[in-house]
Amino acid sequence: MITIRTYFFPETLEAAYEKLTERKNNAVIGGGAYLKLGSKAIGTAVDLSKLGLEYINEEETFFEIGAMTTFSKMMLNEGLNKHFTNLFQQSIEDIVGMQLKNMVTVGATIYSRYGFSDFLTALLVTDTKVKLFKAGWVSLEEFLEQGPAERDILEKIRIEKRKGFYNFQELRGSSSDYSIINLALAKEGEEYRVAVGARPTRAKLALNTMEFLQNQELTNENVKKAGDILSGELAFGTNVRGSKEYRQSMAKVLLKKALQEVSKDEN
Repeated sequence: MITIRTYFFPETLEAAYEKLTERKNNAVIGGGAYLKLGSKAIGTAVDLSKLGLEYINEEETFFEIGAMTTFSKMMLNEGLNKHFTNLFQQSIEDIVGMQLKNMVTVGATIYSRYGFSDFLTALLVTDTKVKLFKAGWVSLEEFLEQGPAERDILEKIRIEKRKGFYNFQELRGSSSDYSIINLALAKEGEEYRVAVGARPTRAKLALNTMEFLQNQELTNENVKKAGDILSGELAFGTNVRGSKEYRQSMAKVLLKKALQEVSKDEN
């Protein structure tokens, strides 16, 4: 159960940060879609909705996206879909209902580092940096691994435009459930990036798999070997949605499908 004592609408990030750090039980409210997943007594809820952080700006070499940008805006943005071959649309479209997509925000999802997130897995195969109000810029990979060094506010992200082909794969028990396992793949030149999430822990890059795939011809033998490397280098676990062994096995299947799709797009 979530309880909130007072609500605060700051007009600047400075005011938001000051209120957040005033007391330990103060908390930033992003989209608020997943508040019910926890049980917490919040002193002051710091709402960022008046700070103008809902935007997607396309520049010559990057996209800059505000923390309060919703998943629906990400999914429908033509520039993102065109440049990243529908990567974000693929990772968001199966989230239940447009109503939820209109609530869930980029900043809250990244800052919370949800293990079940499809979006984080997709984002991790791009060259993305996170802008924190206090700590400044940090790579998404580092942020997902370590989290913030101290209490902070995520202001925006920047996704570099790199020429490549991208694909997202997932396995769900039903259309209304979270992913049992998900996988994203990017091929930029001869360089591959592979991320696996919902393991059931948060998304992580498969570095050994990426190294093996580089400059490799995608024969059946090499694809199988890449899958074996993938299932062995990442930690998989068991929860109510699936067993460790099932996730390991399905990760290989998703990698094969992603490689086939990227190869098809490339050709």
